[in-house]
Amino acid sequence: MKAPISKRVALVTGAGSGIGRAVALKLAEDGIAVAALARSPEETAATVEAIRSRGGEALALIADVADERRMRVAIEQLITDMGRLDVVVANAGINGVWAPIDDLKPHEWDETIATNLRGTYLTFHLCVPHLKAAGGGTIVVVSSINGTRTFTTPGATAYAATKAAQVAMVQQLALELGKHRIRVNAVCPGAIKTNILDSTDLRAPDETSVPVEWPEGDVPLTGGEPGEAEDVADVICFLVSDAARHVTGSPVWVDGGQGLLR
Repeated sequence: MKAPISKRVALVTGAGSGIGRAVALKLAEDGIAVAALARSPEETAATVEAIRSRGGEALALIADVADERRMRVAIEQLITDMGRLDVVVANAGINGVWAPIDDLKPHEWDETIATNLRGTYLTFHLCVPHLKAAGGGTIVVVSSINGTRTFTTPGATAYAATKAAQVAMVQQLALELGKHRIRVNAVCPGAIKTNILDSTDLRAPDETSVPVEWPEGDVPLTGGEPGEAEDVADVICFLVSDAARHVTGSPVWVDGGQGLLR
């Protein structure tokens, strides 16, 4: 193992694109060394290169968050190369299949649960020992307004279940880990400009949609426009900073008021 670097070290999962990439870049701007973890080697390398080109320190880690063996190898590499871990942003997730419950196949349910919930569990399970060893730290889980404030996304039962469970994990573990000076919080984004919808499989929305007319532009703060990934990144950077030193067990909705309408 190399000698620990002097600056704080953060792990960001799902760091190849969208919110994860924005968080990784913002943390690096704040002087934190970033271990960027994602499934795509190309996207992960691009995030790391963007950080390094701006004078930051970064490490690329390739793993599927649901794969215990690959995650163990990745976290071991992080500690070997960087020597410590202070911040964890559990962002990796998928929308999966959105379909009527009697059409949603068991393997489709399992895939969403595996990435969003098992992946979050494995991130905690493998990272918490290193936060304890560092004398404390902070974890932020990227949940959603779905399953926490809103329940109207057609067919999103598996997704909403994982996002609700993530907030329950945050609140449970904020108490369990408080004595180790580890803070645990969640952010719950609404509509954000990312590419996650490209991998969403939506089937038979007419069977599951709620017959309600939303106000024109259902993101009140921006006149209906979705937020930016940087809007979420800024909140996460606050939560992992000393400015949030007395904040733990808290979900923070970053949705421009969208969830209040739904």
